[in-house]
Amino acid sequence: MIHIYTGNGKGKTTAALGLMIRAAGAGKKIFFGQFVKGMAYSEVTIINGQIPQIDHQLFGRKCFIKRDPEPEDYKAAQAGLHKVKELIKSGRYDMMVLDELNIALYYKLFSLEEVLAMLENLPENIELVITGRYAPPELIEKADLVTEMKEIRHYYQNGVKARKGIEF
Repeated sequence: MIHIYTGNGKGKTTAALGLMIRAAGAGKKIFFGQFVKGMAYSEVTIINGQIPQIDHQLFGRKCFIKRDPEPEDYKAAQAGLHKVKELIKSGRYDMMVLDELNIALYYKLFSLEEVLAMLENLPENIELVITGRYAPPELIEKADLVTEMKEIRHYYQNGVKARKGIEF
């Protein structure tokens, strides 16, 4: 199945992490690839130290959300997508989480056509989870499950900065 967690509300990566923990508890092998992000967030500390069923890799450099992507950002994302394609073919994983893939698509770090072609060749035994705002309609159409996180209120609007262990 293909899952998409999208929308402007908080909780997309968090939902994917919960699903990964559930799958790990069931003895499944998981790959957690994070696009755009170049910093290991707090969840990575516990995953790398305590949950051996989850393999993690960053496919970003530094946050460019407030600037234009640089050539190195494109290279990192494209190398990440190439790696994901190889891992899909390997059959090594029961679940693959592609965190912020939608953001990488939004910034055109690689093409939607390339992602859709990858999904055409997705083996039936892989549960694929894609997160990030701005999921394109073509990807939503391809998915088996789509959840939209809708922001109603966020303390960020009141000047609260991102907090370790909550937002990162």
